[in-house]
Amino acid sequence: MKNLTLIEQTCHCGRTNSAGKLLTLAACCVRYLNDFENTPAPDAESLMRSRYSAFVMKRSDYVLATWHASTRPASVSTDDDAKWLGLDVRRHTMTDADHAEVEFVARYRISGRGARIHELSRFVRDAGRWYYLDGEPR
Repeated sequence: MKNLTLIEQTCHCGRTNSAGKLLTLAACCVRYLNDFENTPAPDAESLMRSRYSAFVMKRSDYVLATWHASTRPASVSTDDDAKWLGLDVRRHTMTDADHAEVEFVARYRISGRGARIHELSRFVRDAGRWYYLDGEPR
């Protein structure tokens, strides 16, 4: 199998452009993961998608950095045995100027068994940056 570059590989989050073509990692989530300080996600949905990509890429540093300080755990684990299979964003709703919700389903396989996370995630904009606040399983 060919080793694809960031310019060639499609993004893990599954985001598409206006023509329905999958975006590459370089054009999508990696810019946020690699430069969070200077390139924060512009909205809650983009942040949620980049956090999914961070789990796929085993980037717990990014997951923690984008978790709001008021609810952030001391550490987070990215399961090395999990094989992430896809993300379905069901809806993205702004609840006011600085709060948003994103409902999603993330599918993965662990030890050969399929599983999924279905969550309504809440996000807050603090000092101009979006952060994950908490989530409610669905």
